[in-house]
Amino acid sequence: MAIKYQIIPVTPFEQNCSLLWCDETRRAAVVDPGGDVSRILTATKKNGVELEKILVTHGHIDHAGAVAELAERLSLPIEGPHHEDKFWIDGMPQQSRMFGFPDVRAFTPDRWLKQGDSVVFGNVEMDVLYCPGHTPGHVVFFNAPGRLAIVGDVLFQGSIGRTDFPKGDFDTLIASIRNQLWPLGDDVAFIPGHGPMSTFGAERRSNPFCGD
Repeated sequence: MAIKYQIIPVTPFEQNCSLLWCDETRRAAVVDPGGDVSRILTATKKNGVELEKILVTHGHIDHAGAVAELAERLSLPIEGPHHEDKFWIDGMPQQSRMFGFPDVRAFTPDRWLKQGDSVVFGNVEMDVLYCPGHTPGHVVFFNAPGRLAIVGDVLFQGSIGRTDFPKGDFDTLIASIRNQLWPLGDDVAFIPGHGPMSTFGAERRSNPFCGD
């Protein structure tokens, strides 16, 4: 049940949209389709996989801007984020005007996610970790067998997510990283919302914001 992935940078914010798939079944999920739907569909076709669902870490436009369009076009269910990010998703049209994105629609997830939930595509299962701080409803997806986490804007190589947005909170974010992510293991590789991949161990050693 090996998990495979391709990172697809989307939007002017160069957000890391992740195409994840089960190597056995070729069934896939796309995490944080912020925009550039054609680019996402090209990657899906190139890898010979079939999209089964959309997963969302949080409600910011660069992560969720194309969710409504993609879900409608392919009749895909949407899972995530946590219900606390509903105000961000409901405000998607306002976000699109603010950041100069083309007309972006709000959506309602088929399933809001919370701590202890899991999401499945093909034979791959990912644990859901509730990690507020950057936004109040941010979630992280973790595949234990593959030692892979999709952390959205919680943690970056050498940095952490901003906490100056509405309902962001620095102390909450640091607690999320230390209490939710570090216990998963130093060997876990993570795909952040922006920039290069890293491991939890590398960040614990050297990240000036949240390291040991």
